[in-house]
Amino acid sequence: MLYIHTYMGHYGRATLLWSMLGQVRLQCTTACAIARYGRSGHLEHARKVFDETPLPHRTVSSWNAMVAAYFEARQPREALLLFDKMPHRNTVSWNGLISGHIKNGMLSEARRVFDAMPDRNVVSWTSMVRGYVRGGDVAEAERLFWQMPHKNVVSWTVMLGGFLQEARVGDARKLFDMMPEKDVVAFTNMIGGYCEEGRLDEARTLFDEMPKRNVVTWTAMVSGYARNGRVDVARKLFEVMPERNEVSWTAMLMGYTHSGKIREASELFDAMPVKPVVACNEMIMGFGLDGEVDKARRVFERMKERDDGTWSAMIKVYERKGNELEALRLFGRMQREGVALNFPSLISVLSVCASLAGLDHGRQVHAQLVRCEFNQDVYVASILVTMYVKCGDLVRAKRVFDRFPLKDVVMWNSMITGYSQHGLGEEALYVFYDMCSSGVPPDDVTFIGVLSACSYSGKVKEGLELFESMKCKYQVEPGIEHYACLVDLLGRAGQVNDAMKLVEKMPMEPDAIVWGALLGACRTHMKLDLAEVAVEKLAQLEPKNAGPYVLLSNMYASRGRWGDVEVLRKKIKARSVIKLPGCSWIEVEKKVHMFTGGDSKGHPEQPIIMKMLEKLGGLLREAGYCPDGSFVLHDVDEEEKTHSLGYHSEKLAVAYGLLKVSEGMPIRVMKNLRVCGDCHSAIKLIAKVTGREIILRDANRFHHFKDGYCSCKDYW
Repeated sequence: MLYIHTYMGHYGRATLLWSMLGQVRLQCTTACAIARYGRSGHLEHARKVFDETPLPHRTVSSWNAMVAAYFEARQPREALLLFDKMPHRNTVSWNGLISGHIKNGMLSEARRVFDAMPDRNVVSWTSMVRGYVRGGDVAEAERLFWQMPHKNVVSWTVMLGGFLQEARVGDARKLFDMMPEKDVVAFTNMIGGYCEEGRLDEARTLFDEMPKRNVVTWTAMVSGYARNGRVDVARKLFEVMPERNEVSWTAMLMGYTHSGKIREASELFDAMPVKPVVACNEMIMGFGLDGEVDKARRVFERMKERDDGTWSAMIKVYERKGNELEALRLFGRMQREGVALNFPSLISVLSVCASLAGLDHGRQVHAQLVRCEFNQDVYVASILVTMYVKCGDLVRAKRVFDRFPLKDVVMWNSMITGYSQHGLGEEALYVFYDMCSSGVPPDDVTFIGVLSACSYSGKVKEGLELFESMKCKYQVEPGIEHYACLVDLLGRAGQVNDAMKLVEKMPMEPDAIVWGALLGACRTHMKLDLAEVAVEKLAQLEPKNAGPYVLLSNMYASRGRWGDVEVLRKKIKARSVIKLPGCSWIEVEKKVHMFTGGDSKGHPEQPIIMKMLEKLGGLLREAGYCPDGSFVLHDVDEEEKTHSLGYHSEKLAVAYGLLKVSEGMPIRVMKNLRVCGDCHSAIKLIAKVTGREIILRDANRFHHFKDGYCSCKDYW
């Protein structure tokens, strides 16, 4: 009855029953009660039983149980003090001291106890060998193992596990063959070791030779086939298993998901008699990777219990599929429900914040990382730098960057790319040379960042020199991305013909990025003939992308060639190409507000946004603003063009920012496409007439508007 109460967690009833047992308890139940209380984490109850037992009736077993309870509660100092007070000790007492120290990660102290023991048995030796194996010192475990005067099947199996832990499968097999007695655990461990190395035939031979198998053995073999891509064989073996448990089902499920066979995984998942959390988590990720986000969410919502991995998986699915807003909503729900934040979920949300430029959320996650002490990791720091850069907060990005004395190449690249995206070529070059002088060799990503920085800031000479030095000085082979940067560098500087020559002389076939860079330069410098060549190439490489057609239409429209615009429209319709709609968004009080071009009818505060736009229109006209109709594709009169330009998504987002963002705080707006020239001119003036700083991140770079100027210096 005492056992039932403690097992069920009725510790008050157990204590009452204990007090009623009287003298009977002294004969047999003291040590048992102490041990159960200790294992269940109720140290105070265990100590109460121990203290209430008269000293003459405290057996060695009671003392041993109380010492073990202290070790279980992570109080090794108190355990040792109690051990020292023991009037009598036996070998079990000493063995308990060894295993207790090992459980608390105190391997050196365990060895001192082992060496001081008056008598050792096979348990003492095995405990010490196991301690070294768990501590990663397999060499010392092996030395001690061969010194053992007597070994049992557990001793051999522990040492076998040590060899397999270090992937020493050959040594493990030799030891296995030497074993005088092999139990099912030894066989199963050896099968698992072969499977880890991909040696499935040897694993199967051993499996077939086994005199007796249990469900763990069957599962190990099924898992081995599944993890090594032989899911069909795994399924055949799974079907003939005499019994299955949750681990067996989950192993088979993971075989399907990791092989990309989501339909088969889904069917198996539906057939599972019990769906453990780990299987549900796997199915969420499987559906997510297959693009079935709704199905992933259904699994998530149907779960009766979730762990932190469940939340991380669902957030990751949304992040990977570009559904950043839903990822943030789920993260908020995770916090409201009091789920402990873990590393994967925080990293996913940081990536979401970077994509959405959600600075408020990003700061919050940064604070959580500091509290969890994850921020000391260089990988985390690199993501933080990237997040702050993409949110337009270079000051904080640099602060995180400077805090780390030993930076890896990823962190250096994050900072270089950050300065590049903000058009700060000088700063990017300074960080690049600082990186080289610090002894960190640049890689291909480094050069993409620094060449882009030269392109965005008009540093043609420096960019060409860096490109030439890539292979001869830094041993980095220029790839197609670097040639694209060089085409962009020359094109932005007006050297469009030189850019075209470079495209023609490239050692590899130009891709869509290269032709896109050339087309952008043609649009800026109105090189219509080369633009038509670039669009034709892009139509072959990306036949469903409407972007090149839109740019060429802009160029035709600016020349009044409405017939050519109409021809392009028909091409777009005939080829069913996808025109990505322009949209902009802004974060206000940790909520992201999305706007699409045309109007703000979908926004609940549409009336006040319209009033702000009207007000801005008047202020801009007074300041001399004249809308540039060349950025409107339609063959309509100037009044209609002006109306169309006034409702571009970035202007709607800026208007909302002026209404909601406090004075003195920058207004941060993001756009999924390149900002149009008219909006760029208008936002410069808006910043001037309102006295506000506006930071706009478009598909290419950042624009910092202040006092009527832009950080890009109109070189974009």
